[in-house]
Amino acid sequence: MNGRILRIETRRSLAPWAGLGITTSTVVFLFLLGGDAAEDSSAWTAQWTSMAMWTRGVLFYAWPLALGAGALQGLRDSRSKMPELLSSTPRPAWHRAASLGGTSAVVLASAFAVLVVIGGVQVLAHTEYTHVGWVPVSLVGALFLAAGAVLGIGIGRSLPSVFTPPMATMAAFLLGQLLLIQSAPLASGVGTWEEARGAGPWGRIALLAPAVRETQETLFTLSASVHAGQVVWVIALTATGFGLLAAASRRARLLALVPTVVGAAVALLILPSTPEETYVLDKAAAEKVCDGAVCVTAMQRTRLAGLTGPGEKALGLMKGALGSRAPAGIRERTTIVPYLEVKERSREDVLIDFDDEVVRYAKTDEDLTRVLLGLGMAPECSFGGLDVQSVASSWVMGEFRMLPSAPGPAAEMAEKAARSAWKRLTALPKAEQRERIDAMRASAFSCEGETDPLEVLAGGPL
Repeated sequence: MNGRILRIETRRSLAPWAGLGITTSTVVFLFLLGGDAAEDSSAWTAQWTSMAMWTRGVLFYAWPLALGAGALQGLRDSRSKMPELLSSTPRPAWHRAASLGGTSAVVLASAFAVLVVIGGVQVLAHTEYTHVGWVPVSLVGALFLAAGAVLGIGIGRSLPSVFTPPMATMAAFLLGQLLLIQSAPLASGVGTWEEARGAGPWGRIALLAPAVRETQETLFTLSASVHAGQVVWVIALTATGFGLLAAASRRARLLALVPTVVGAAVALLILPSTPEETYVLDKAAAEKVCDGAVCVTAMQRTRLAGLTGPGEKALGLMKGALGSRAPAGIRERTTIVPYLEVKERSREDVLIDFDDEVVRYAKTDEDLTRVLLGLGMAPECSFGGLDVQSVASSWVMGEFRMLPSAPGPAAEMAEKAARSAWKRLTALPKAEQRERIDAMRASAFSCEGETDPLEVLAGGPL
């Protein structure tokens, strides 16, 4: 297919309008729901990997639209009542299939590339960390969109009915949603690894979906086996689309389905079977960058300067309060933790996550010092901990103050409980206060039983 044919087919086809509609709607969707890079490092404009994952996420509706637009395009010949005329020409059928399908594939892939460029420009304004690990994620997304257009044209050519485009679009959307429901190892709805693994074989089948769930963890990306399996699947779908386009008989149309069946079987052999193998740590992004005892990942190196001063102060205060049992360093957490899973804890280091609410809302050095004290004195097991961390940091500082957080009923309830525990704790002699602090830390680090660390500080239920 040369440039002249590409230009002619582009003017005649619906692909440019489909590409424009998909790009416009996805950009609006991402700017409305993709998060704010200033507050969330997993927002779609905050980091390269986050941008790639979010743009792949919108394929949950963009791919069905591409398929439906392709199916509508596939009705062109039948609506013009030209099939018999075209079948009598000496030009091979696959030539026309290549020109029509190739044009739509190029236009839809270009539409996805425009979306990635828009996101990339925003990312450049928010981070200095650049890498190429996100490219395969986006490249596979562009291939999926192109394959959807080609497959849709083949379906429309094989089933020339006005009901084919809407039915194909709806079927693709429903199937995609079904697969997405089964694939959420890093989504907020997953409580534990056991729940994520509970999908069984569906977890692997779900990776055949064009879309991926947006991840809450910026240091994790899709593994190479995911990319390889999905590329095989995309090639199979594209081959079936071209086969249906070029088919002139029922037998040929049935044979055109063979690549999809074979491709699905091969892809399922390649795709990983567990959540841990699906999402892997980006080792380059997670590499430690340190200033003394304070360390962050390479992805967050721009935050190191603002963290070092408050971090060293917090370590010094904990050393004075806990002695030899105080943590000796501060480092960013680099482990994957589902919503309700027990988080990594360390007695040697204060572990931080820049997406934690208390860290995000720390606007001054004093706020950040108190936050680091709270995280070091009372590390949280799964989620929550604002109340006990506020009391623990206040005990070290000698003055009660709540850690920064989002305003609302939850923060008000946490403050009420924290003030009550603070009054009970500070009413005790210094020696007993120290015993309560030690018992609270033991409870926080063990994460066993139903004992609330805040109740340990208070000496009983609040």
